[in-house]
Amino acid sequence: MRKLQPFAVTALVLVVIGVPLWLVVVTAGKSQGEALNPDFSLPQRWQLWENLRQVWTDGEVPAAFFGSLLVVVPTVFALLVFGSMASWVLARRATRLNAVLYALGISGIVLPPAVVTVVLLLRQLGLAGSAIGMIGVYTGIYMSTVIFFVTGFVRTIPVSLEEAAQIDGAGPVKVFWRIVLPMLRPVLATATILICLYVWNDVFYAFFVIGGRLDTLPLNLFRVASAGLYLNNWHLIFAYVVLMSLPLVVVLTVAQRRIISGITSGAVK
Repeated sequence: MRKLQPFAVTALVLVVIGVPLWLVVVTAGKSQGEALNPDFSLPQRWQLWENLRQVWTDGEVPAAFFGSLLVVVPTVFALLVFGSMASWVLARRATRLNAVLYALGISGIVLPPAVVTVVLLLRQLGLAGSAIGMIGVYTGIYMSTVIFFVTGFVRTIPVSLEEAAQIDGAGPVKVFWRIVLPMLRPVLATATILICLYVWNDVFYAFFVIGGRLDTLPLNLFRVASAGLYLNNWHLIFAYVVLMSLPLVVVLTVAQRRIISGITSGAVK
């Protein structure tokens, strides 16, 4: 039975991931008539490129793509920088106060934010409907994830490296930027993948915070689908999904070597 377990797990993964992926790709490559009832059959003639080109032009994808980048890039940068700083302090200073702060910091993983309260607060601050407000919301929501992974990883770094730098006259800021941060690359790669996955595909929080004022790819897909532009055009909807997923595939391909080591070192240890 133990020898069969790896094959069973592999088969399960192929079913859970491969079946939906196959449905998306083959439907995106079909004509409108073939895609009226999406199924797993191959198209009679592949027209994936034509569908992608039509979606890119008619769906106003470039503007939505820029809107997603405008939100995702600053969010990832802010989370990685401030999250790693906070994690370093929490991991190195073992006090009761820091233990409480760490518990509060990771509580966001299991405690969902109150959307109504967030929207009302952003309106009071004058940030509702702006990219800055959306970046602040995402930073607050996913800071717990970064702290959880990075704090565990920092604890695996020998303190002697930081002490040696301090003996040479380096201050806390220099120790962090020159010694600690370069060693956090594996776990930061993992955090980058998770944050990009959450933020790039989010439509729920974006709808309430910036809906109608700034287009992101998920919001744009929701808008054009709701307006009837893609009504009964499942081949275009799935082509849009393929187009929207390509940047994540690129990011995953670049950072894949560091993902497993970041997860095991940050979460397990």
